[in-house]
Amino acid sequence: MADASTSDCLFCKLVAGEIPADVVHESDTTVAFRDIEPQAPTHVLVIPRSHHADAAALAAAEPTVLVDLVDAAAAVAKADGIADDGYRLVFNTGASAHQTVFHAHLHVLGGRTMTWPPG
Repeated sequence: MADASTSDCLFCKLVAGEIPADVVHESDTTVAFRDIEPQAPTHVLVIPRSHHADAAALAAAEPTVLVDLVDAAAAVAKADGIADDGYRLVFNTGASAHQTVFHAHLHVLGGRTMTWPPG
């Protein structure tokens, strides 16, 4: 059952099938879909099916699902052909880190050379 924090959550609506997405991978605990504003040739968001505001909250509540996100990210990288050349995994936690949807999500970025520091 959704509470006030999940009833208006964009990613919860996506998980529920209320909002369309270009889904590239699914598991019992995760959904992975292409970012609508890609920052690299491969830019996929991997989200838990359950609602947690950020990665730290997810780790505290369901640590095995955090592992599932990384496993799903690896599957996406392999499917997109970027696993051997390398890819970046990014969690933005909090508004100052540019988290704009407060449902934990992992960015999978690859298909180009990444710069450092990321800015």
